[in-house]
Amino acid sequence: MKFTKKDGQPPREGGYQPSDSIYGFDQQDAGREREQRSAPWQREERGARPPASMDQVGRPDRFPSSRRRDDEPVTVKAPDASWPEPWVQIKYFSYSPAVYPRMLAGTSPNIKPGAFVTIYDRNGERFGAGFYNARARVPLRAVWHGPNEITEDYFPAALERAVSLRRSVLRLDDSTEAYRVISSDGDGLSGLSVDRYADVLCIEVHSLGVWQRLDLWIPRLHELCGTNRHLVRVDPDIARIEGIRVLDKEEAVRSVRIRENSVRYEVNFDEGHKTGFFCDQRDNRRLLSTLTRGLRVLDLCTYTGGFALSAKISGEAAEVTAVDLDEKAIAQAKRNANLNVCRGIDWVHTDAFTYARTMIRNGEKWDCVVLDPPKLVHSRDSEEDDGRKKYEDLNGLAIQLVKPGGLFISCSCSGLVDEAEFERLVIKGAHRNKRRLQFFNKTGASPDHPIMSNCLESRYLKVLWARVMGGE
Repeated sequence: MKFTKKDGQPPREGGYQPSDSIYGFDQQDAGREREQRSAPWQREERGARPPASMDQVGRPDRFPSSRRRDDEPVTVKAPDASWPEPWVQIKYFSYSPAVYPRMLAGTSPNIKPGAFVTIYDRNGERFGAGFYNARARVPLRAVWHGPNEITEDYFPAALERAVSLRRSVLRLDDSTEAYRVISSDGDGLSGLSVDRYADVLCIEVHSLGVWQRLDLWIPRLHELCGTNRHLVRVDPDIARIEGIRVLDKEEAVRSVRIRENSVRYEVNFDEGHKTGFFCDQRDNRRLLSTLTRGLRVLDLCTYTGGFALSAKISGEAAEVTAVDLDEKAIAQAKRNANLNVCRGIDWVHTDAFTYARTMIRNGEKWDCVVLDPPKLVHSRDSEEDDGRKKYEDLNGLAIQLVKPGGLFISCSCSGLVDEAEFERLVIKGAHRNKRRLQFFNKTGASPDHPIMSNCLESRYLKVLWARVMGGE
């Protein structure tokens, strides 16, 4: 088992460094952003208040006059001696899987870190169950909400439900050897992400409670998935905060080859970001391939060549240029091209901002431009974080490289930027450069990254599909 080396990532486009939040989303990861809660009452570090009612979870309260003021006391029923230990009581009604310190009313004595606890509401009613770790930034991770008594028998059933969605419902094995098996809160398993790559499971842990139970869960996952190898990753910051003690030993699995639709890739676990490959873009890569026959395509921020290879191999593009600042990623992309005996892709190791400006000066244009940068926004405060400005600027540059009437596909994996805001940033970048966009599609992560209704903020990936008008 090994730490994920955040400081080992190369500098990215425009001279900025990606720095995943400790609680970034468990998505490819993602990834690409894992477990960052965007609801306003969850921002404990900024002093925001918890919700006064369940109606505030995901929508405005239906009765605004009943909203609780910050200085109003919260009435909490005293704990009952009959409550089975360990238990945690919360002050506020919230179905969010993330419960922050200010939302807690009390706990039973001597709870062991990582314990599976029963959750009681402020009225003393059974409310759910989850993992508790007093030292964590998110001390309570709810995995179940309801009045029924839940034991740890919940977890084997949750693992089976998650695998069944991918293998029986979505039938992903028919088209790919790489997909997300467990998507943290999206599968009712907060703090756990698992990706499948052929016969390998790549497991990311964000919770001490999950870590303590891996020895029981991993054999069952192999049985359900038909896999036989695995590796486990824990971000060092998360390990420190959660109290996870990881032995830094050599991993037996370094790389694996997988098939996605008609394209083959090598996933390098030693050098790849997050779990090694971005499964969340699988359906978007396939959709791109239906649009690129005979076109000249530019893939900005290509990483290991996913969009570029799909456009060339499946999409029969006439010519593809793929750009990325990550030298190791470009080297891996070239290996992926060789694995497919693919010629006709120009791999360019450089900064996307610089490359785009140079090509604009040179008068270069493409029929189709794909822009898929790493996470640019790391804070809700635009004065502290210039990521939103980078989105606007980079999109404005990329749009200028599209021929009039050509295709522009823009992606954002920043969970702190919702779809509406991302769309505004892209439009602003277009209009500033005297272009208009004719949107014809909006997509997100592939369906193996499901979203629970009580955690809509985990819908992190946004993809806009448009034709570019103007610029003649």
